[in-house]
Parts: sequence; C-alpha cells; structure tokens
Amino acid sequence: MAQKTYVLCGKLLDVKSGALLEKKTLVVEGDKIIKVFDGYVQPKDRTSKVYNLKNQVVMPGLIDMHVHIENEFNANTRLNGYILNEADIAFNASVFAKITLEAGFTTVRDLGGSGVNVSVKKAINEGKIIGPRVFTAEKSLATTGGHADPTNGSRRSLIGDPGPKEGVVNSVADARKAVRQRYKNGADWIKITATGGVLSVAKSGDNPQFTIEEIKAICQTAKDYGMFVAAHAHGDEGMQRAIIGGVKTIEHGTYMSDATMDLMIQHNAYLVPTITAGKEVEEKAKIKGFYPDIVVPKALAVGPQIQGTFARAYKKGVGIAFGTDAGVFKHGANGKEFAYMVEVGMPAIDAIRSATLTNAMLLQMENKIGQLKEGFLADIIAVDDNPLTNIKTMENVVFVMKAGKVYKKQLSH
Repeated sequence: MAQKTYVLCGKLLDVKSGALLEKKTLVVEGDKIIKVFDGYVQPKDRTSKVYNLKNQVVMPGLIDMHVHIENEFNANTRLNGYILNEADIAFNASVFAKITLEAGFTTVRDLGGSGVNVSVKKAINEGKIIGPRVFTAEKSLATTGGHADPTNGSRRSLIGDPGPKEGVVNSVADARKAVRQRYKNGADWIKITATGGVLSVAKSGDNPQFTIEEIKAICQTAKDYGMFVAAHAHGDEGMQRAIIGGVKTIEHGTYMSDATMDLMIQHNAYLVPTITAGKEVEEKAKIKGFYPDIVVPKALAVGPQIQGTFARAYKKGVGIAFGTDAGVFKHGANGKEFAYMVEVGMPAIDAIRSATLTNAMLLQMENKIGQLKEGFLADIIAVDDNPLTNIKTMENVVFVMKAGKVYKKQLSH
C-alpha cells in the first residue's frame, strides 16, 4: 500500500469560486490528491507523512505558458550561441528548471530553444533532474532573417541557408515540413515568430514575417498532429494574420489594436502578456553594451508598451493566459508577473486563475492540474500571506509539491 501524505491547510484557495476556505486537509497518495477533508485530519497510521501548513495559504501549482528553459539572457548571450555545446546548455537548463519549480511553477510551456528542451523535458519526466512538468515547442519557426532565424547576425560564412529542418520557413511546403520535423523531434506545441522581435539581431521588431498562407499551413498541419500553435507577435498586422491563420495564443501582443482584440475574442485566441520581460528589456537597454546596438531602440520602444496593451485587452474581454518569458529575465522571478497584472486593473483572483485554470485548459490538462480536487495531480504550493489582498506574496512561495513529491519547504512559522 502506497504511503499517504496529509497536507493541513490553514487556508485553501479555491481558484474556481475565488473563495478562501478555512481549515482543510488534502490527502495525497502516489502522485494524486485522493481526498479533501473539512478541518484538520490526522492519519491513523504511523507511516503517513504530515505537512503542517496551518499558517499558510495553499493553492494549486502555478503554470507559466512562456518560458525559455535552456537559457537566461545576459551580456554574453550572443557569444554563448557560438561557444556553448549542447551539453553545456543541458546543464544550464537543469539549474533553471529547479529554480523554476522552487518558485512554485509546477508546469511550464517552453517556447523555443535549440532542441535540448525536449531532452530536459524527458529528464524531468524520468526523475533524472528536478524541474516542472514541461510542454515544449522545441525550436521556434521563423522566416529567413526572421526573429527565430538561428543565423541572424552571423558572419556570411556561417549563415548558410537554414530550412525547415532548422525551423526556417519560406513557403507553404516548408511550413508543413517544419511542423512535421518539430513533431518528429518531440515537440508538444508549435511556436512561430509572426513578427520581428526585440532581442533578435535584426532591424524591425514588429514587421509581419509570415504570409497568411504559410500560417494557415502551419496551423492545419499542427492540428493534424494534435498540436496547437503559439505566435510571438509585437506588430498588429502580423497578429491579425496569425489569429486568422488559426493560432491559439499570441505572445507579447505589444502593438495590438482594438480591432485585433475583437478578432482574438471572435477566434477564441488567448493573449500571453509577458509583462515582466517587457520591463526587463527596457531596463537592460539602458546599460551600455548589454544588447547589440540594433536591439537597443527596439527594447526601449517595446518594453514600456506591453503592460498597457495587456490592461486594454483584459478590459475588452480578451482571454488572458499567464506567461512571463522567463529566460529573458532571471528564472525563478516568474511570480513578479502577478503584481504587474494586478497593478493595471486585473483582480488578483483573475491573475491567479490565468496561471491555473486557464493555462490547464490550454494545455488540455484541465482534468489533471490547475485545481486542488480529488483525482487531480498533487501539484500543491503555499505562500505566507493572502494573495487576494497581497499579490506580492506570490513572489515568495514557501512550499512546493509536484505530483505528490515535496521539493521545497521553507516555513517560517
């Protein structure tokens, strides 16, 4: 008989109703919650473990829909692209994964790297390294010279002519092949760079970079293979093409117009705001030499816009999926996003729902994660204060259990 774990919750946040429930006990067996009791229930046997969270607020493990688990941006990032081996990237990622889990994020969607992210996902699933449950897009798809073209800014002799295998698309046929290659490589999602980007070594940060026909081919092929598509997008035209083409999530959404917001509602697409990344790139752009010169004006322009666009989109009724772009800033600081969302008018409970209920649904895991219910995976976190009145407490998660195993316990009282 499997050992049971009893989690005594002083307060339990029911994310669905928004209610803060007093004195609950969660009983965990294996990787699942098997019972939720009213009051504090002690085990009758001596083998069960008990975690006393009577002074904490307990809630479901958090889900970040936009991280880059392989990297953490710094002044040497461009150089690292040439000198780091896959093994170096993997060892770095194992550190970032552990930090992310300890910050309370028990599930993440990794939106693009070198392909090492697939191995990281497997290593976590097999218990070889510690980290969150990972859904990954493997390598992002770009056009030649586009935001995720891996050879941007390289010297001519190194540029070559990357194609669908490397995630570079220049036709409908390329689009289909690139998606199928990602599937073959172990991707769970597809990510496209529908517009220019801030940190790529390229002039424009917002021009459209795929034709509507290419995007439709990508989305249809992804659907055939059981995958959704996420679109990095700053410029409005590129966003509109992506939404009409069939993408499920728009990442960043910086210069989104009201018409595009209406289109998102009509097509049931979700905005992943990444406000924290916007704040970070603006700050780092002020440090001389931190970014290449071509990046600086884009970072200074885009960074300050993201939070305001999010506020407008939320008020208009666009679906919001919590995502931070961790890796652009330090992994583990993902929880800052909550305060930035609340700061411009989103109620704390809606911000938390975006990181639990909404994201679980988008990952097609709504019957397994995102709530503390019987039969759900035992992804359980705790904070010291009431997040509904003090959202900044989300930046200091003191207890983390993922799939029934405790990875962090820093209880102050």
